[in-house]
Amino acid sequence: MDATIELPEHYIEVQGSLVQRRLRSLKHGDAFAVFDDYGDIGVIGGGPEGLYFNDTRFLSWYGLRFEGKRPLLLGSVVQDDNAALSVNLANPDVHSDGLISLPRDTIAIERTKFLWQAVCYERIGFRNYANSTRHFRIEIGFGADFHDLFEVRGIARERRGTCTAGVTEGGVAFYYEGLDNLKRKTELRFSPLPSRLETNRATFEIELAPNARKSLFVSVLCEDRNELRCDSFGHAFRARRRAIRHEATGIATIESSNELFNEVCQRSTADLYMLMTRTRHGIYPYAGIPWYSTVFGRDGIITAMLLLWLDPSVAKGVLGFLAETQAKTFDPFSEAQPGKILHETRNGEMARLGEVPFRHYYGTVDATPLFVMLAGMYFDRTGDLGTIDAIWPNIKAALRWIDTFGDADGDGFVEYARQTGSGLVNQGWKDSYDSIFHPDGTLASGPIALCEVQGYVFAAKVQAAKLAHCLNEIDLEIKLRGEAKILQKNFEAAFWCEDLCTFALALDGDKKPCRVRTSNAGHALFAGIASPGLAARVAETLLSRNSFSGWGIRTVASGEARFNPISYHNGSIWPHDNAMIALGFARYGFASHTAKVFSAMFEAAAYQDLRRLPELFCGFIRKPHRGPTAYPVACAPQAWASAAPFALLGACLGMELNHEVNSVSFRDPVMPAFLDYVILNQLSLGNSRLDVKLQRHGGDVTVNLLSRRGDAKVMLVK
Repeated sequence: MDATIELPEHYIEVQGSLVQRRLRSLKHGDAFAVFDDYGDIGVIGGGPEGLYFNDTRFLSWYGLRFEGKRPLLLGSVVQDDNAALSVNLANPDVHSDGLISLPRDTIAIERTKFLWQAVCYERIGFRNYANSTRHFRIEIGFGADFHDLFEVRGIARERRGTCTAGVTEGGVAFYYEGLDNLKRKTELRFSPLPSRLETNRATFEIELAPNARKSLFVSVLCEDRNELRCDSFGHAFRARRRAIRHEATGIATIESSNELFNEVCQRSTADLYMLMTRTRHGIYPYAGIPWYSTVFGRDGIITAMLLLWLDPSVAKGVLGFLAETQAKTFDPFSEAQPGKILHETRNGEMARLGEVPFRHYYGTVDATPLFVMLAGMYFDRTGDLGTIDAIWPNIKAALRWIDTFGDADGDGFVEYARQTGSGLVNQGWKDSYDSIFHPDGTLASGPIALCEVQGYVFAAKVQAAKLAHCLNEIDLEIKLRGEAKILQKNFEAAFWCEDLCTFALALDGDKKPCRVRTSNAGHALFAGIASPGLAARVAETLLSRNSFSGWGIRTVASGEARFNPISYHNGSIWPHDNAMIALGFARYGFASHTAKVFSAMFEAAAYQDLRRLPELFCGFIRKPHRGPTAYPVACAPQAWASAAPFALLGACLGMELNHEVNSVSFRDPVMPAFLDYVILNQLSLGNSRLDVKLQRHGGDVTVNLLSRRGDAKVMLVK
């Protein structure tokens, strides 16, 4: 008999794979939608499909029928800028008295759907290609279950609020009165009005002359503590397009010799700026669709880091938001401690009621040092002392958290241990319940000091010391530099595993190292805590056959006790993880290693639907004539995965943008074989804007300045 496995409290039971059928995602603000490739919702049943707002599903079923049948799918694609979903369909064969009265492919159907200000707009266009007038019936079925996102993910609830529905003057409305005493509403409006309208179905009788066209318009409004606004389809669509152009105005853009790589970059850009949500501090990248379309501290910080050369305004927005939401008091349920940086925030009913602890949740050990680290990196990139001065009290509060609550036992290492039984068991980026373990597979007990977190703390103190110098706090600068040196020395003594040629995954509560080969060690290179000699050995280990699958570096090397290529964190491959490791390789001058990772990630992206890198994929060894194996519930798009191609390119080019010396440097650049040249347009540094071309000549790379507005310098450094 198989052993019984005790699962953690917040283990999510997966109800279905996200890759068993192609899904199409749209997002604007706090609303997002997941459709099947027909543009429908919930037709097959189960899964994440739906229209969501504030972590609640406002539309759980929406299906188009032609004479009672599903149309024939011709094609489905999210437009290049992610503004809308376009679906092309045709009518199926329609029978009457045993004969075909309307042959298939006679009526062309085009659906266009987009989101704008908590409204989902749709235009359904019809065109008759027959040489005679045709009559047909269109039905749209719909329903709203108002399930919390965590319900959709599989968490059962003992009680729910009450749902009602009714026909209105212009359509149908669904009402939900939640246990949190909030009233939520989904309203469907139709133009023209249907010939028959019920609480779950609208029926339209359509007549089309030869070559004639006709359109139906549907608007689905989500109401939850927001001011409802519904415009005409055309006005709303133009506003959506203008907003997309505005968000991406001024960012650097990429042209290359490889059209496929250009597609990857265009899709990544579109995905990133779809995931951006405007706050009063600027833009913040929501983590991913469908499960993480909200603020995550760690994800936002790392995404901003990976995009720093492309668009530093993302870092500014992230820093401002996280400074404002930094914990100021103690709250064991939410894991809050003074100075700690937010892990996650949720707006749904279950979070508001405390059924899950994620309304404002601080159960992360790495977001706080990463916040300080990002502040220093942002200042190096921009010289924006005003922003740093405004959040300087938050930076110092974060440093105090690192030294006190983060290092509760005073051993010099930052550890985590959840404060209650309701929080996350593991609180680094690998937060699966089984992701921290010993060589025999035994799960580590806390408090746990993660390898990469010590690197982040080291980098945070180095960066904060530079900021303290700029703000004339010299005593603090000296203190931080001294602490960073001590940490670096103690880290190598405690974490280095000579026989494994890598750093231990973690120290457990007894200070016993988890002697396991993992990708976490690569983050020590990203942070710069490793000495050059040990960094070189870590790099070789990460690119060995056990760790490098051919598609990227695995989270856990094959041969380790819990290695599983189809697990979430114990053998899978994450693009953002690989990008951070590649930046670490570049930091230490391992150019060929960097190019190898970049090539693998690009080749993996080339196999993905829409050229979109997912959150993760499986860690099976690469085999000829086939792409990487999809992970069944990976989010796509995911912000830090979308940012990975830009970070990988920057790492290979050795790109450094530094306001202090007013220069863009390319240090020992390399270009993988799939690129002959790259043009970087609109690189910004202060008031300067630069267009730069890098050309590969065998193993060498030349740099040409194509255009310069301003006085910033461009340098090739060997």
